[in-house]
Parts: sequence; structure tokens; C-alpha cells
Amino acid sequence: MIQTADDRLRDEVRLLGGLLGEVIRDEGGRDLYDRIEAVRQASVAWHRDAGAADAARLEQLLGALSLDDAVGLAHGFAAFSLLANVAEDRAGKRRAKEQTAAGARPDTPEGALQLLAAAGRTPEDARELLARALISPVLTAHPSEVRRKSVIDRIAAVSDLLDACDQTGAACDEAARDAGLRRQVTILWATRLVRQAGLVVQDEIDTVVSFLDRVFLHVAPAQLADWRRRLEAPDLAPFIRIGTWVGGDRDGNPNVDGAVLTAAFRSQARAVLRFYLDEVNALGAELSLSGSMSAVSPALKALAEASGDHSPHRADEPYRRALSEIYARLAATHPVLTGQPAPRAPSFPAEPYAGPDAFRADLAVLQDSLVRNHGAVFEDDRLARLITAADVFGFHMATLDLRQNSDVHERVVADLLKVAGVCDDYVALAEEARLSILAAELASGRPLFNSYAAYAQETLKERGILQAAAEALRLFGPQAIRTHVVSKTDAASDLLEVYLLLKEVGLYRPGDPAACPVQAAPLFETIDDLRAARPTLERLLKEPSALAVARARGVQEVMIGYSDSNKDGSYLTSTWELHEASRALKTVTDAAGLRL
Repeated sequence: MIQTADDRLRDEVRLLGGLLGEVIRDEGGRDLYDRIEAVRQASVAWHRDAGAADAARLEQLLGALSLDDAVGLAHGFAAFSLLANVAEDRAGKRRAKEQTAAGARPDTPEGALQLLAAAGRTPEDARELLARALISPVLTAHPSEVRRKSVIDRIAAVSDLLDACDQTGAACDEAARDAGLRRQVTILWATRLVRQAGLVVQDEIDTVVSFLDRVFLHVAPAQLADWRRRLEAPDLAPFIRIGTWVGGDRDGNPNVDGAVLTAAFRSQARAVLRFYLDEVNALGAELSLSGSMSAVSPALKALAEASGDHSPHRADEPYRRALSEIYARLAATHPVLTGQPAPRAPSFPAEPYAGPDAFRADLAVLQDSLVRNHGAVFEDDRLARLITAADVFGFHMATLDLRQNSDVHERVVADLLKVAGVCDDYVALAEEARLSILAAELASGRPLFNSYAAYAQETLKERGILQAAAEALRLFGPQAIRTHVVSKTDAASDLLEVYLLLKEVGLYRPGDPAACPVQAAPLFETIDDLRAARPTLERLLKEPSALAVARARGVQEVMIGYSDSNKDGSYLTSTWELHEASRALKTVTDAAGLRL
């Protein structure tokens, strides 16, 4: 009998629920197990029949609980919900596979290309579209997230054990699997599911990095590689870039400062460099090709001869010697970017990489030699996937957006201008007067900040995080930080203030044209802000400084909606206003020769 996804779901919920019940009985005691079972059965009866007697029975059971009993009950049901979610997630994946087996789904590359073909579009059209596209899932922290990384890891381990059995099929050792599941469920039961103390920013960073590591590090390169293969476009630029706000969003978390931003990048770099080191090490074990038995390219030969690997056992193994050098250079890069030594030391010292492009170039030398001398079988292997990962993640792993409220920028700029003797009361100025002062300062080569003067603590903090951002860009390259989102934008000066602050740390550079690697992006949230978005952006793009930055990128980024548009306007009104604002903003960027 063939099992459907729903059949498997019921079986897995029963399996995991049964294991949890055994653990509760053994670890928590028979009394706790019986109480949980009684409440569970009463709840099932009440949801099924909705009878008054069932409701009374459930109320009686819950009302009789002591505080300790209630805590144990809540812990048991919470653990069950976590395990049931694993089964439900897996059922969703199985349904997707069943749908794919019945024909290409529209949300897959194959299905999308079929839809395009049916509409008269060609693969070349798709290549042109993706060449200028950007798909960027952005991870943010949320104050309601209470799960600990320890819990997330345990749930992931349960899912991995079930996945492993799926892959082996009939050969699955169910006894070994169940023993592993029982072990993980036991650990989960004995683990606090919620935090004893409030979240700090490093907790948020750790959680985001764990998702980046477990999910995006594998999925994003696979998606890009799939599109490259289907479109026969191996050089298609990465249009998938993962983003994060955690570590750069001061408006969302006032505890974010320069040290936090640095810690975020170091945590991300540790994760991605560990992945690269592991992959290079695995390639070293795999690519045992001998130079005496196969031809190699001149570039690979030169890379191998420049390697510090002089082991006689690898004297005629150029790929391994080259990979030893790549590993050593990655290991040397690790402390530069993370402040910590590599997890596994290399066998010889080497120079760190100046950036991810140099790392990718070395990998490309290996792949070019393999494909040139051994054919297409090496076009989609571990090495090719590693190159794609380097394209997507670089050494920074995820692009970090900066965000701050416009009111903060206003106060900081006012403080700088007052101390510099430029303007005694910037806050009191009308919009055009503000723009005039900001334009003059942006055209000037001199900084406003004086290291011998006294400033508000808020000013020093904002300057500190922007200094950390400048250092991150120096270390990780232009993809590390690309956008500074300005919350509560209601005037063009809100954006020019950001460029002035970026100028103070050397990121905005006056000139003809001006240049800045970070673009100020307005966030129009409320209904009033959305309605004023068009004139605000029009006025911004009349300023040579902002227009030069946008034209250098070809795009003006704008964020609309977020949450406040729903809070002050209802879902229907906010949805309509988002639609209208999008159309209005598009006319502005079209007129300026920009993409929105």
C-alpha cells in the first residue's frame, strides 16, 4: 500500500509523540505522564464533540493543577508541539515532491521556464531578467522569538534523523533511528525551552547565523546553480543575496552599537569560513588525480608549484597541493576576519586572502583544469557548488542593512553642526534651509567632527557604528553593507543627513560625481508617509549627491509598508496606499533614469 504525505504525517506524529510519552514517563514520573494524558484526551474529546461535559471535565483537570504540575504540563505540550512541527514540515516537503512528480510546479525553475515559454518568452529573456534582478531574503530579529538555539538544534537533529532514514529507504535501520530519536527527545525534555534571561543582541546574532548556516548556506547556492544550468549561463551573476538586519538595526534594538556590528560580521564570517574550510578539506581528500596520469592546465600547475605543501606523498598530485595552499590561505584569513584562529590549523603558513574574489579565482583555476582535461562531469560537482557558494556569500555570508530612526539622525547632525559652528539650531530650520546646509557640507572635503570637542553620547554612538561599518566594508568588500534604511522618513533631508554622517567616516566621498558604497533608503511606513512618498523622493533626487549615488548603482532602493501602515490605516487602506505609493515612486525613478 502506497502511503500519502498525510499518512506519513500521522505516522511520524504518532512516533514522535510516543517517544515523548516514554521520556515523560521515565524522566518526569508516572503521575505527570498520567496528568498530561488525561488533559490530552479531554482536549481531544472537547475539540471533537464540543460538549458541555467535555468542557467541564477539561476545566476540572486544569483547575486542580498545582503550579509545579502546570509547569510540567505546559513543558510537555510545548515539547510535543515542537516535535509535531517537525513532522508537519516534512509532510510539506513530501507534498511538494508528490506535486513535482505529477508535473513541474510553477514555483520551481523548471515550472517557471515552462510558464515563460507558454507566454512566448525565451531562455534569453529569462537570462536578461535575472542578470538585473536581486532576490534578497532578509532575516530580522523579533522580540517574540523565545526559542533558544539549543532547542532549535535539537529539533534540527530530530529532523536530520528522520531525513537520513528517508534517504536509505528500505535499508533504514529503524531501531537505530528510534534510539537516536529517543536520545534527542530526552535531551529536548531536559532542556529549558525558554530563556531565563532576556535576549541580548548576541543571542539574536547566534540565532540568525544558525539559520544562515543550516538553511541558506546550502539552499541559495543550489538555487543559483540550478538556474545557471537550466539557462546555460554559467557566468550568470548571483541574483540571490541573503540579507540581515541583526547587528545593524539600531531602531529595532537600541543596544546595537559599533561593537555589536563588528560581532555580527565576525559571527557570520566564522560560519561561512568554517564551511569553506570543511569543503576545501573534503576536496583535498577527493581530488587525488596524479599529474603523471592526467594533464593539468598551466594555471593549475603554477598554483600547485606556488603551494607551501612540500609533502613527498603529494609531489605528483597538483590538485591536492593547490588545495593545501587554498586551505592555508583560508585559515590565515580566519583570524583577520573573526579575531580567532581557524578551527583546524593548516600544515604550513600562508598569506591571507585579500578578499573572496581571490579565493574564488583559485577555485576557478582548479575547475577550469578539471573541465578542460576531463570533461563536463566536473561542471556540477562539489567544487562547482563551492564556487557558487563563494559567489553568493563571499566572506561576509549575509549583507547587513543599517537602520536608524530619522529623529536620531536629525539630533546627531544638529549636534555636529552646532559644535562645528555651522548652525546653532539645525532642528528649528525649515526643510529647504536644511537641504541647503546639508548640500554645502556634502560638497565640502572637511569633516565636521573634532576629536577634541565634546558631543552627546548619542552622537558618539552613531559615529561609532558607522566607523565599524566602514571597517566592515574594508574587510569584507562592497557586498557587506549596501543600504542604510531610514525609519520615519518624511523629508528629503532625512536621507541627506545619512550621507553627511557617512561622509564623517569616509564612506561618502565628495566629487563630480560623488560616491558612496552605502545608499540611504527611505522607509515610508504610515499612511501619511506613503502619501508623501512621491514628493519626498522627487526632492531627494534633485540633490546632486543623492542622484550621483543612485546613478552609480542604477537603482534607488525604497522600503514601503513594514508594520506601521497597517497600524494606522487598517489592512484595506494600507494595501491600497502601498499600491498607489509603488506606482507613484516608479514614475519618479523612471523620470530620473533609475530602477526602483
